[in-house]
Amino acid sequence: MLIVEDEVLLRWSTVSVIDETGFNAFEAGSAVEAISILERQSDVWAVVTDVQMPGSIDGLKLAHLIRTRWPHVKIVITSGRVRLREDDMPAGCQYLHKPYDPSQLISILEAWVTE
Repeated sequence: MLIVEDEVLLRWSTVSVIDETGFNAFEAGSAVEAISILERQSDVWAVVTDVQMPGSIDGLKLAHLIRTRWPHVKIVITSGRVRLREDDMPAGCQYLHKPYDPSQLISILEAWVTE
């Protein structure tokens, strides 16, 4: 799984929670870095991305790109500033408004594993 978050402390915190549950997490600080990881790592099955990120590709654009290039990858989109509607996101995405309880994220991931 891949955590895409430009706020370093939040990214590290999320990766730590993910690792504690037994999932293996990669991390990226930008959409460009995330795309690079996705191109190299064929075992990424889920991505958690923030909407607001530096650069020309935000988290929402990244989610649409992932859905096109890696349609099997599950996606959670997070934001503390923007409230997304279901039709803003690619099909099958989950949305978590920040700040969210880490147990909410873990519940989503565990449900996907058992699908």
